[in-house]
Amino acid sequence: MTPLVAAFFGDKPLPVKLRCWDGSVIGDPAAPATLVIASPDAVRRLLWAPNELGLGRAYVAGDLDVDGNVFDVLSLRDVLADRGDGLRIALDWRGRLRALRAARAVGALGRPLPPPPQEAQLRGGRHSRARDAAAVSHHYDLSNDFYRMVLGPTMTYSCAYFPDEDATLDEAQRYKYDVIARKLELTAGMRLLDVGCGWGGMVLHAAEEYGARAVGVTLSQRQAELATERVRVAGLSDRIEIRVQDYRDINDGPFDAISSIGMFEHVGRDQLAEYFGCLHRLLAPGGRLLNHGISRPGDGEVGSRAAFDRNGFIERYVFPDGELHEVGTVVSLMQERFEVRDVESLREHYARTLRHWVANLEANWDRAVDLVGPSARIWRLYMAGSALNFEAGRTSIHQVLAVKPHADGTSGMPLNRASLLLQQSQ
Repeated sequence: MTPLVAAFFGDKPLPVKLRCWDGSVIGDPAAPATLVIASPDAVRRLLWAPNELGLGRAYVAGDLDVDGNVFDVLSLRDVLADRGDGLRIALDWRGRLRALRAARAVGALGRPLPPPPQEAQLRGGRHSRARDAAAVSHHYDLSNDFYRMVLGPTMTYSCAYFPDEDATLDEAQRYKYDVIARKLELTAGMRLLDVGCGWGGMVLHAAEEYGARAVGVTLSQRQAELATERVRVAGLSDRIEIRVQDYRDINDGPFDAISSIGMFEHVGRDQLAEYFGCLHRLLAPGGRLLNHGISRPGDGEVGSRAAFDRNGFIERYVFPDGELHEVGTVVSLMQERFEVRDVESLREHYARTLRHWVANLEANWDRAVDLVGPSARIWRLYMAGSALNFEAGRTSIHQVLAVKPHADGTSGMPLNRASLLLQQSQ
């Protein structure tokens, strides 16, 4: 196996051990974690897709496994990144020949294997209403019980906001909702639209803590069912309405405030103008919009498309048709219709949030596998890898607050940021 490993990973010291299906172990015995190559099929998948997609397919199918800390195993990314682009294994023709010879020697050659059935197979025009609904269903209609186990009691699937080092995940999620409510200056009787409402966390907080009337929309049937039940149990059915509805089809404005939390990643670059146009149409003059979305570092190309890698693990297994945008581009597009008043990065907060979610998953691993089968492996890999990306600055997240000024130009915004910051009001 050593020649095969050398063909793929080169001669750099590996941060983990490799244990192969034939019982051989390669690498430092004292390494903190082990990547288990459980089957020759793992090699075959990597030969046909020498990047994160091949590795991801092998892990989801069980041809690769992790023994130990998944974060330690994912440090392999830094070894591979030095040799190619991200998780792409860079082999010249001589390297490819060596890899093929080594694979043949261990019986790992063959035709491409079919991808695991969990890989998304969407049809129709990209970001059409039907395809967007299918993409959302692929990601969110997994299992409400699974999401509750991973996300915790708040059922909040977006970046938390940790007020201090000792805050729990649930405290940080509630604090995040309060920060957003204060940025929107919610008060009793105001009408709030929450676009991509998930399981109802924001609308519940707005109604319970601020007396707002709220409409939450989602494309996930399972989310809507549970959100509606949570609203009923809270006794707030007279103040909160949950809908399965595309934001492009909302026609009962105006709303006094709009929040969009963790939904923006599903809006394609070509749809951003329509997205902000719809929200502008639905927002009353003087109303505020809070757009909370994952973003990417700038690359010097203003307005460039930023889809997840079409041949990447995230695109195929996690967020099909997902696209990230550089925050400057987002602000510029918002400025065409709104007045942007505040931008805040929560990058470190999302890294911490994801590590909490990974810990919840691993603490309940057997239950997770019972609930969603191999999809538990997808989530373990996706969340751990995402945490490392936020920590390394390869991914970020921003809350952008904007206002729709009145006809005379007045905005109703405060003279300083103190009223937007919850910690300064306590």
